[in-house]
Amino acid sequence: MTIDARGCRDLERALSLEWLESNGRGGYASGTVAGANTRRYHALLLVARHPPVDRVTLVNHLEESIEVGGETYPLSTNLYAGAVHPEGYHYCEQFSDAPWPTWQFACRGIRLERELVCPHGRDLVILRWRLLDDISLPVVLRVRPMLTGRDFHATHLENATLRSEATVTEGQVVWHPYEGLPAVRALHNSQYHHQPDWYRHIHYRVEQERGLDHVEDWWSPGECLFTLTPGTTAELVCTTETMPTLSVTQLVETERRRRAGLVSSAPTEDELTRRLWVASNAYLVQRGARQTVIAGYPWFADWGRDTFVALPGLCLVTGRYDVARQVIEAFASYVSQGMVPNRFPDIGEQPEYNTIDASLWFIHTVDRYLQYSRDLAGVQRIAWPAIKQILDGYRQGTRFGIRMDEDGLITGGVEGVQLTWMDVKIGDWVVTPRHGKPVEVQALWVRALAVAAGLAEQFGEPAYAAQCREHRARATASFRERFWYRTGGYLFDVVDGLTGDDASLRPNQIFALALDDQLVTDVQAKQILQLLKERLLTPVGLRTLAPEDIRFFASYEGGVAERDAAYHQGTVWPFLLGPFVTAWVKTYGDSPEVRREARQFLQGLSQHLEEGCLGQVSEIFDGELPHRARGCIAQAWSVAEPLRALIEDVGMTREGAPVVR
Repeated sequence: MTIDARGCRDLERALSLEWLESNGRGGYASGTVAGANTRRYHALLLVARHPPVDRVTLVNHLEESIEVGGETYPLSTNLYAGAVHPEGYHYCEQFSDAPWPTWQFACRGIRLERELVCPHGRDLVILRWRLLDDISLPVVLRVRPMLTGRDFHATHLENATLRSEATVTEGQVVWHPYEGLPAVRALHNSQYHHQPDWYRHIHYRVEQERGLDHVEDWWSPGECLFTLTPGTTAELVCTTETMPTLSVTQLVETERRRRAGLVSSAPTEDELTRRLWVASNAYLVQRGARQTVIAGYPWFADWGRDTFVALPGLCLVTGRYDVARQVIEAFASYVSQGMVPNRFPDIGEQPEYNTIDASLWFIHTVDRYLQYSRDLAGVQRIAWPAIKQILDGYRQGTRFGIRMDEDGLITGGVEGVQLTWMDVKIGDWVVTPRHGKPVEVQALWVRALAVAAGLAEQFGEPAYAAQCREHRARATASFRERFWYRTGGYLFDVVDGLTGDDASLRPNQIFALALDDQLVTDVQAKQILQLLKERLLTPVGLRTLAPEDIRFFASYEGGVAERDAAYHQGTVWPFLLGPFVTAWVKTYGDSPEVRREARQFLQGLSQHLEEGCLGQVSEIFDGELPHRARGCIAQAWSVAEPLRALIEDVGMTREGAPVVR
């Protein structure tokens, strides 16, 4: 994606366009095309002290300017309440996000390029500047780093406890403002002048819109002065790593080759598929000795449900089988009372198990992993014991009243706890409690029993296989009897709930079509799909509630309580496009015409990749036009599920490339 001078110099547009550089360890750099930070999460050096969690913001921003011919021109931009200063965006003539964020500035006939790179697997950020033309005038670049030292969810204010000293050696300066946080090492080829100062009252406009603290103070330790000449590169590396020297050129070229390999490995020339393919890499990060999945940037960590919904799109259709196996093995080791964790806390606490569906998504993903990798021995060793623990836990009963009822369906829920993916809680109010028997949980349960029956047969456990088949048959029959809402011509969202059967028109029923072939008839499936297409489908995802419902929210905005109330009450979720496309192709037949039609359901994402966080898909969108992007700027399952559907269902691969359905 390239933004021209007109877009870069349109402040509102340039502030609305964001970029993300993830480092594969939970840390990242992020900001806007304009250069101004609009979120507390925008930063240049943000690291995970215990990857991928315990994240701290250390370097927030750089104040940059050039001096030429006795005149000074700003390159950076900052927002203050009622003011913009400096206004470097006026001199920006181009921005590109490939292979990493790159700006071009033009002032007084001089063109200057600025690059920002986060090498994979390293807690460091590289910034480079170079002249693009041969010029005779001397050009001085002034760069002043802005530091805080805080939890990445917090904000930072001027205080007397900050240590303003610096350790200066040739080509390196070390700042350590706060005890207990990592020191920042800056490697540079400039002249450094230690001149501590405070920059006060930086204004984060997006945080203000979100009803949160939105003013911050930055501490600036000093200034780097670079003399720019044709053919030379000014370099500044900020890191928490301890190393005497490093080769910036080698790091950059290694990262360039890695990213080029990501692009070339895409199995298609389809532009949307290729861009989602590249985007998928951002979510695979380190946890201990294994890999895990970051649910979303900038604020989520690794969540069980999100991980296993996203894993087929992130790792299986992309051929990252080894990473998928590591994730499966990691979660399998944490199974407790028949449940996989829903969330690993940032630090020092036990995993949380408050989900009714994550464990069933785990089983579904293990089966998909086996279909792709053919790693039967690995599944038997690392996943089969966990699968049996899950099924037996659900049969016998586990936390939060989760259990198999007499009709073979799964029920669950206790007051004050949210268990499904519609999981918002405001104080003691669970907005969408869905206690009882949620529709997608039954589809996952029936699917899990089919998977277990097949595995048990292969592993020489016929009695266990027979039990799973028996329970599957009972659950399937009960589902067919209980879930069809004849008046509306679709499926109940929940049966046997707090107030009986819930006929809310929601998208959760799509999983009954996508995950299993026996839960509804072909006629019912077509009726459901047409209704969802008419009432819930948008160009960027499916609404979580029909617009005619009195509880429908057209937009997701306001303070925390207002936004949470709308989160699953009409807000659009793009990850639901994946199962919708799968169900469409399964129901209407795997023909070229059907696949072309299914492809069109995903086309709206192409435009979105050039909005919001460039090259990524947002977490959610407003329920009504213009469907403004909201929530996380980059969400794992928002990328993964459309990508999976494009490859598995639409068939966006080169001729001869394997597709496992």
